[in-house]
Amino acid sequence: MTLIWILSATVIVSIISLIGVFTLGVKSKMFDKMLVLIVGFAAGALIGSAFLHLLPEAVRDCEGEAVFFYALVGFTVFFLMERYIYWRHCHNGVCEIHTFTYLNLIGDGVHNFADGLIIAASFVTSLKLGLVTTLAVILHEIPQEIGDFGILVYGGFSKKKALLFNFACALMAILGAVFGYALSEITGQSVPFLIAFTAGGFIYIAASDLIPELHKQKDAKRANAAFVSFILGLILMVLTKFIG
Repeated sequence: MTLIWILSATVIVSIISLIGVFTLGVKSKMFDKMLVLIVGFAAGALIGSAFLHLLPEAVRDCEGEAVFFYALVGFTVFFLMERYIYWRHCHNGVCEIHTFTYLNLIGDGVHNFADGLIIAASFVTSLKLGLVTTLAVILHEIPQEIGDFGILVYGGFSKKKALLFNFACALMAILGAVFGYALSEITGQSVPFLIAFTAGGFIYIAASDLIPELHKQKDAKRANAAFVSFILGLILMVLTKFIG
């Protein structure tokens, strides 16, 4: 019965990644204008998720300063991965698909896998804790999944391709849940590392890739609107922390 609860919870969490389907009916010109706002929102959501959700959660489960070392490792690994992807897929400084889209998929996949581990561990402990944990994950996933979808489209994916890849990443939560349930006694030790590693990756993507894109906006109104959108992303992450 516990496994059924775990799988049901992670399936619901995974479906949230399809929230971008509501943009399919939006005309291209209108969506292009919205993209810079979505990217600003995504940057705020990633930074907020890292500092308000992931790092505090990792600190609770890990002793000493190891969490910050893991976050630094994540930041550095994502830096190296971007250099490798850029070298392999970009020619003469031109990329059909921006490298940060691949980084975001990797970071989101690791994050979702860790969410699955956490959900599994909470349900193994008690049904009540499992339900509360699932609600908390859902609340912080909604704004982040909106941002993830926007990042993929801004980076060069079509809307449908972005939905597909975002959903594929979300399914990592189910894999993490099954893995966590099967090895519930030992997976708890690896969760803080995965969470802190992901936080480092999110900080890198937001600070190195997304925020510089916002600085490229030459129109003052759109640039200011993007900054407001960034603040909204942060605020929503603050709100989900207190609600969750």
